[in-house]
Amino acid sequence: MLNIPKLKNTDSNNFFLMAGPCAIESEEMAMRIAEKIVKITDKLSIPYIFKGSYRKANRSRLDSFQGIGDEKALKILEKIGKEFDIPTVTDIHESSEAAMAAVYVDVLQIPAFLCRQTDLLIAAAITGKIVNVKKGQFLSAGSMKFAVDKIIESGNQNVLLTDRGNTFGYQDLIVDFRGIPEMRAFNVPVIMDVTHALQQPNQTTGVTGGKPALIETIAKAAIAVGADGLFIETHPDPANAKSDGANMLQIDLLEGLMEKLIRVRQAII
Repeated sequence: MLNIPKLKNTDSNNFFLMAGPCAIESEEMAMRIAEKIVKITDKLSIPYIFKGSYRKANRSRLDSFQGIGDEKALKILEKIGKEFDIPTVTDIHESSEAAMAAVYVDVLQIPAFLCRQTDLLIAAAITGKIVNVKKGQFLSAGSMKFAVDKIIESGNQNVLLTDRGNTFGYQDLIVDFRGIPEMRAFNVPVIMDVTHALQQPNQTTGVTGGKPALIETIAKAAIAVGADGLFIETHPDPANAKSDGANMLQIDLLEGLMEKLIRVRQAII
């Protein structure tokens, strides 16, 4: 486990969890989600990192929701970190955003489509923050070693890798679970992005679809093959979420899912 500031329950031998809404929609919504997940993870002794995108840069349509304003959203992430004493993570999209976001959060996340962008990886690395790199849907697990090397060779040893599935045809993704042990061999913690792995991208409507009924299936399999952590986007009302609602987990289902996954984890260690 990396030395992530404010990360609790690290002696529980449980997987860790990155979870929260896809995007920061409002302070009230983000705080409500954080409070609920903190209660669940404290109860179950799961190390927890709050996730929320301060801006959604990769959108299908021009009229898709992008955010409530960078500084406003980043300050909400900062407030959540301070109020609940938990680490936070958000995506960055351009090199110029790394230093800005690093002021407010503990972990900088590199989106899958940008995981080969050398300047972006270096900019994230030199902030000294933990860097979570999502594996591109177009890449093999083995090729992610080069992303890890770029960050480490830039002077930052604190790297996470996240699998989010591979492109399968034009409008679907598939998870190759061989990739989890393959990326763990790079001596970095590996996370399974359960909800994005169930997206159905490139729909003709311009709105990404999803298969949330399979969240439990993907999560169980990931834990069974040794994933160190899980990434789950969750929301009180996914149908009305402003981003990625089609593949998010209804938050009322989170505790029951975590209980099942802990049992899977206990069975394999």
